[in-house]
Amino acid sequence: MDSLPELTFGQRLKVYRERSGKTRAVLGGLVGRSAEWVKAVETDRILPPRIHMLDRIARALKVEVSALAGELGARSAVVNGPEHPALPSVRDAVNRFALSDDVSPEPLTSLRDRLAMAWRARHQASDHRTVLGGLLPGVLRDVQRAALAYEGAERRQAQALLAETFGLTQMFLAYQPAAELLWRVADRAMVAAQESGDPEAVACAGWFLCQVHRDAGDWDSAMSVTVDLLSALESRAADGNMNLLALWGALNFEAAYTAARAGEEGRAWRYWDRADQVAQRLPTGFYQPQTSFSQVIMGAHAVTVAVELQKSGEAVRQARRHDSAAIPSRPRRARHLIEVARAHYGKDDKEAAVMTLRQAYGSAPETIRFNGYARQITLDLLDGPRSTRDDARDLAVKVGLLS
Repeated sequence: MDSLPELTFGQRLKVYRERSGKTRAVLGGLVGRSAEWVKAVETDRILPPRIHMLDRIARALKVEVSALAGELGARSAVVNGPEHPALPSVRDAVNRFALSDDVSPEPLTSLRDRLAMAWRARHQASDHRTVLGGLLPGVLRDVQRAALAYEGAERRQAQALLAETFGLTQMFLAYQPAAELLWRVADRAMVAAQESGDPEAVACAGWFLCQVHRDAGDWDSAMSVTVDLLSALESRAADGNMNLLALWGALNFEAAYTAARAGEEGRAWRYWDRADQVAQRLPTGFYQPQTSFSQVIMGAHAVTVAVELQKSGEAVRQARRHDSAAIPSRPRRARHLIEVARAHYGKDDKEAAVMTLRQAYGSAPETIRFNGYARQITLDLLDGPRSTRDDARDLAVKVGLLS
């Protein structure tokens, strides 16, 4: 609930700045502006800043962008991803609990095959969210039924499959107006993973849980979850199979990502280095299906760390060193291109930003259509230079910002 409903953007900024104990000069220094600029924003003498600067201010004050937005809520609603038509059926499947019945549970091998097919579809389909929306209700129903019906070792295996199914569900729910459902899915995934006793299931569920904490702005909890898992799984990862090792590497990157969001540059790059060292131990063509962790993804991860640290120039340099086409997953490639577009936008290179967003759309339209950063940049580019305006308008129509 909005605790400051009647305030203008400038008044909100002043409240959150004073709550954080920062002077205008200090806040200005943290975001690369003067104290006079901060005062002008707080007194509403100039328009509220755009998304890139809003993000910087929110980080400096350790609040969510949505808390600052206030009266920009209508614009925020446009920028946030729409509700996918399949969301109600997925929500219903999550909210339904399997009960004992006379129906025999599906064999675990069959459920594994269905899950593997769903993950392949998630990576290969340009309309991956629509494909998942059609598959998830049935898979959720049958995996939950198996987790209830089986006993002993088979029940633990079914719990691991349930945790994986909830992870896939989280992929579908990302960037949609379903925050409460996202939390429920993440929590239930971790409970199922712990019930399974499978370290791979726990590592994967922890990877998903870290993201939910981080995206909610709770960076301390995100880091605590990740570091605890890294410590608990380190010895097993060293002696385990390639999949567990890859998941351990993915958790190292999540720590890097979280540190970057918190502005901790040294810590962010240290964890990125650790993740990269793990990636180099994996076979060249290995690609972990839940996390995309692999040798080929480390370049994209370097771009993300630099973007989150507000180092747009470094992010662009990293992007030039790596071929986005090498990323085999279409939505993951599109997500990377959105990060590259953020870097170009941060450097005020609007032509490169819109060109990169168009590439992202070509890779996976349903990724850019639901991504808040991509939608915000596209919206801002509608007021950009004439050289980018037509491309931005065409993209805005495609992602549903304009009719």
